[in-house]
Amino acid sequence: MGSLNFFRDSVYADEYASKPGFLQARDPRVKTLVMFLFVVLVLFAKDISLVLSLYALCLALAAVSKVELVFFLKRTWVFIPLFSLFIAVPSLFDIVTPGSTLFGFKIMGLQMAVTREGLRGAELFVARVSTSVSFVILLSLTTRHNELLKVLRIFKVPQIFVMTLGMCYRYIYLLVEILEHTYLAIKSRVGVRVHHRKGRELVAWNIAGLWIRSYYFNTQVYNAMLSKGYRGEPQVLDEFKASFSDWLLLGSTLAVGVLIIFKAFALKG
Repeated sequence: MGSLNFFRDSVYADEYASKPGFLQARDPRVKTLVMFLFVVLVLFAKDISLVLSLYALCLALAAVSKVELVFFLKRTWVFIPLFSLFIAVPSLFDIVTPGSTLFGFKIMGLQMAVTREGLRGAELFVARVSTSVSFVILLSLTTRHNELLKVLRIFKVPQIFVMTLGMCYRYIYLLVEILEHTYLAIKSRVGVRVHHRKGRELVAWNIAGLWIRSYYFNTQVYNAMLSKGYRGEPQVLDEFKASFSDWLLLGSTLAVGVLIIFKAFALKG
């Protein structure tokens, strides 16, 4: 139950987009472009201190946008950053990344060593992934879902992709509710402990039932969207208007980006 609530809160968190914060007041088009530029800057950064500085900037933006730090860290350090950490582990060893040895050890008679170059590469990789994910999640938390979909269409993202994303967003919330109700129904009827054979039967029957209900609810969600006037294009009541603060934010981001890219190419040369 706790994991389901966590997943639902992670996906369905529009209350933060309604708060009077810094990023919430920005034009969605400018905000999306700024976050995209930050992600590009993270990819160009060769120095881990620069990546960490951008990560600190992301946390500062989250703070001035009234996003709780604990809530934000939970959403940014689950799944993708932790998965990238496991991917980066093999690059620590001299078998993958040769270099100067930090320390060595034996596993089943095989001599292995952690290299300084491998450690630096793994640190940079994990920092890049974590920072990029943090900027993307911050954008999704501070922007209403319909506005974000409309911005994607303004930036010429294919309609079928935006429509699929909108339907998935609406359906995931219903799916989590179905899983919650199914879990409570099983727990109330058979209790917490059950024989493994009976448990397999319950899981099999519920998977089949969930599949049928998912297909049924998918059709219902789409028909509900059509009945409310949805024709493949996201509609919002508010018109996008960029203010001086929006252009100032975009200009500052572009200036910082040019400096970082220039420095990256200068060090490479």
